[in-house]
Amino acid sequence: MSPPPSAKGRHSESGLARFLGSGTSGILELFIFHPVDTVAKRLMSNQAKVFLPGAPLSQGYATLDKVVFKDASTAGVFKKYASLFPGLGFAAGYKIAQRIYKFGGQPFVNDYLNNYHKAAFNAAFGDKNGKTMMHATAGSLVGIGEIFLLPLDVLKIKRQTNPETFKGRGFLKIVADEGFGLYRGAGWTAARNAPGSFALFGGSAFVKEHIFRLNDYSKATFTQNFFASIGGAVASITVAAPLDVVKTRIQNRNFENPESGVKIIRDLIKHEGFSAFFKGLTPKILVVGPKLIFSFTIAQQLIPVFHNFFEANGVTKTGTATV
Repeated sequence: MSPPPSAKGRHSESGLARFLGSGTSGILELFIFHPVDTVAKRLMSNQAKVFLPGAPLSQGYATLDKVVFKDASTAGVFKKYASLFPGLGFAAGYKIAQRIYKFGGQPFVNDYLNNYHKAAFNAAFGDKNGKTMMHATAGSLVGIGEIFLLPLDVLKIKRQTNPETFKGRGFLKIVADEGFGLYRGAGWTAARNAPGSFALFGGSAFVKEHIFRLNDYSKATFTQNFFASIGGAVASITVAAPLDVVKTRIQNRNFENPESGVKIIRDLIKHEGFSAFFKGLTPKILVVGPKLIFSFTIAQQLIPVFHNFFEANGVTKTGTATV
């Protein structure tokens, strides 16, 4: 996140700086964390118990091996690792586009709120809390708009968890066949993204504002960005966990056998209990959390760096903030 200007006379980061900073974070995240994302998605999609009461641990580990590595569960280490890269093409397109849109787009929405609705936020929440709430609200609005990227996310998840649904079809063939079916679960995705993105950007802003007492968030050090990202990421993952489980199960169904979110919730409560809404939360915080923390930290760090470099070399020249 590249925070909007918080002091009069400071330049708002250029669109190019936001594009490159957030895009770079997405590329680095993809190549480092894609296997981790695959493991998390497969664990969330698994509806059977892995470790059964009274069963030997070896049986549970064998089941876990099959859930995580699927057909490669009996293969060697290299093939097992390679099996965690299904759908890399879809993942690359989705992840990079998502990070550019989310981390690069949220500052523009925040700039708008800062320029036109700052007084309303300050009146409702106070000066310091008003700024935090603007960050959170801008994040929530951007998170809802993220549903436009849903087809790439759907294809990525299906390749990770249910590859047989492709049946030899390429990307264009699937798009032609499925059409708006690729937006299945859009409502649930928006419902998950709204509070999740609110918590991500709001949590980060809260840490910078109330713990590090920063006036200009773009002046945050790497360490400050890192801890702010931890606060935002953990809050976001926890808040979004229940709807994330529902969204993932909607998206990993076969194209020809879709299931509604309401039915999934009803069956989940009936057969697995309320705790199933938080399935995969611990591993997600432990292994997916670092992915979000990493990319969020890199984006927050690089956007001001690119901005300062471009302005110093005359590549871009942004207007002075009026905040």
